Formats: sequence, C-alpha cells, structure tokens
Amino acid sequence: MSRLQGCWLDKEKDSMEKVVFLDRQSLNANVRKPSFDHEWEEYDQTSPNEVVSRLSDATIALTNKVPIRKETLDQLSNLKMIAVAATGYDVIDIGVCKEKGVSVANIRNYAVNTVPEHTFALILALKRNLIAYRDDVLDGRWQKHDQFCFFDYRISDLRNSTIGIFGEGALGQGTAKIAKGFGMEVLFADHPPPKADGVEFTSAEEVLKRSDIISLHCPLTDSSRGFIGMEQFKIMKNDSILINTARGGLVNEEDLVVALKEGLIGGAGFDVLTKEPPKDGNPLLDLKLPNFILTPHVAWASDEAQQFLADQLIDNVELFVQGNPQHLVV
Repeated sequence: MSRLQGCWLDKEKDSMEKVVFLDRQSLNANVRKPSFDHEWEEYDQTSPNEVVSRLSDATIALTNKVPIRKETLDQLSNLKMIAVAATGYDVIDIGVCKEKGVSVANIRNYAVNTVPEHTFALILALKRNLIAYRDDVLDGRWQKHDQFCFFDYRISDLRNSTIGIFGEGALGQGTAKIAKGFGMEVLFADHPPPKADGVEFTSAEEVLKRSDIISLHCPLTDSSRGFIGMEQFKIMKNDSILINTARGGLVNEEDLVVALKEGLIGGAGFDVLTKEPPKDGNPLLDLKLPNFILTPHVAWASDEAQQFLADQLIDNVELFVQGNPQHLVV
C-alpha cells in the first residue's frame, strides 16, 4: 500500500462516526445498527468513572440512564451528539451541551399506551384494594371465614370520580383518554408556559382539592423537583390516591411516608424513586402498607414500547448524521 493510499484510508477512518451505547442492557429490544458507515461499541452497563474513557473518541453517545455531566463533557472534544434512549433527559447537562454545540435528541411518544395502562393498573389495584385482599387469601383468612366473602377493605368504582393530571403531554393525555372511558371527570393542573394547545386547565390547588386520584406525568426540572410535599398532602382529600409513573424526584418521599401513615391520603402507587436503583435504601422501600404499591420503574417497558423506542433511537442518530435531525432538545 502506498503512503498516499494509507493517508487516504486514515482520513476515511477519521471521518467515520463512532457510536457508543453506554447501557445497552437497559433496553430489552432489538437495536439495529445505523445505516451509515460507523464504528460501533456497546456496553451492558457503564459506571460514572468509566464514561470518559469509553466516550474518549466517540462522536455519538447513546445513553438511557448513564449521566453525562459537565465534568465529563469537558473531556470529550470529539462528541457531536447524545441520543437519549428515553423521553426524560435529566441525566444530561443540557446547558453545557448547548454551550459546546453538542446536540441532544430524546425519544417521543413511545410510551403512549404502556405508561397510561400501568397508571391504571396501579389505580385499579388501589381503588379495589387488590393487594390487601390477596394478602388475606394468602394468609388463609378467606378459607376460615363463615361466609362467601368479607368486607375488610373498601372498594370504590372509578365512574363519576375525578382524576387530576399534572402534565398534559402524550402520557397525561393518554391517561385522560382512559379515564374518560371509565366515566371519570378529568382535570389538568395549570402550570407556567409552555402549555399544550386545546387543553382546559384548572389551578393546581383546585385540582388537589377536588381530585380522588392525582396522577403525575410531568418532567423533572428544578421547578418541579419536590413540588408534591406535606403542604399538598394536606390539601388533598384524605381518601385520595397519588400515582407517580413520571420521576421520583417530583414527590418528597419522606413526606409521602408521613402522609400515608397518618392517613392524610388514602394510598399511593409509584413506579419511580428519587435514586434508581435504590442501593442505598429509600424510605418508600420500608413501607409495608396494603395501600402502597411500588414497582421498579417498569411502566414504560412493554415489549411493544421498548421496540418502538429502540427503532426511534437509531432513527434519531441516522437523521442527525444525514443533516436532518429530529427530536432535538438542544
């Protein structure tokens, strides 16, 4: 091979995109390889101290929950794009990406069925006290009873009840659609702009006062962090239930424990915690109450939703490389 040919091949390699997926194990779906010439690396998981070394010569990073913060971005001069394998992008330092000209794309509208359905799985389980009755059956209470059934726990219909929804995006509106099918009244909580068009809003305080169910479908931002706490629990009905399939940091978890134990609210169903996985513990993990349900951040994870996400993830990367990017955050 001539020296000239070698130089040409080196330049071709330099121009080739290097794509690195930091936490491939977080997605249980088929992830196709991009259609353009590229070098691909993937890792099941990546710890914080491995991010820089694994992205050192990457031009495109794929991440679901591995954080990419300022101290990392400062060391990644080749990085052009971060494709987030989720709708939420709070693991990325967006401001620094904007300053450095690093594009960030997220996933849109992939969980429009799975999250609202999981939301109502939690609602129905709590409103009909399924956990409490199941536990009694497992403990042998039904087998020892004198009649065909017993009424130890309250059961409530959804029809004619009121659901208050914080967040009127695709997931909030998908939840509202199911609620209307059950014959429920739907209230969307007002909030600062931007707001969705065509939605009638009610003040947040009025939503808390009137709702039998509060369901959270809003992003985690500096302004929304911990916005549901003791003050809000005291406004809510004492038999209302709180559902959170959005982000753990939206709710003050210590206050929730107190609210449940003191009967300020009737129950709660959560799919998220402030820190995941909760290796250092969490106050909600210690709750052994029949009116509290915790699932391990799986509301998004139906087979269909995960495959839709995986396909859109690579679509985002391909369109970015083609110069026609979609779903950009910055």
